[in-house]
Amino acid sequence: MKALILSADNFEDTELLVPLYRLREAGYAVDVASEKAGSIHGKHGYEVPVNKLFNEVTPADYAVLVLPGGKAPAAIRNSPAVHEIARAFMSASKPVAAICHGPQILISAGLLKGRKATCYESVAPELRDAQAQYQDVEVIVDGNLITSRKPDDLPAFCRELVRMVKAAA
Repeated sequence: MKALILSADNFEDTELLVPLYRLREAGYAVDVASEKAGSIHGKHGYEVPVNKLFNEVTPADYAVLVLPGGKAPAAIRNSPAVHEIARAFMSASKPVAAICHGPQILISAGLLKGRKATCYESVAPELRDAQAQYQDVEVIVDGNLITSRKPDDLPAFCRELVRMVKAAA
């Protein structure tokens, strides 16, 4: 069982690291993909090794996709490779979990129209413009999609993420 995290520099440290470790606890091998090789650095100084470049990712190899927040989603949200990955997960109804600014990637890929979702408050207008059904709550599960607003929501976000990946296994 493998999980994929898409991110870049200036990610929100806890929003990447907590799901990464929770997925590992659940028995998943986790790859972190980015636009450049080496490591990515969080807003608060954590460094995370990159195992894959976006163009090396084969979505069929993974059971779940995680999109952490911070400033990283804005940096990668217009990447065609990132859009292709997100679309592949959504079209296959595989679990997709996005927190904080993470839903920006799904907005740019055109994947949230009609979906129930939440996000960081400054992203809410974009979510509404994308014709998503925005709600200001700690976690929303809509089919294969899990969304949360901020680091304080990580317990609920990870609870639903682990619940969904165990059910899908």
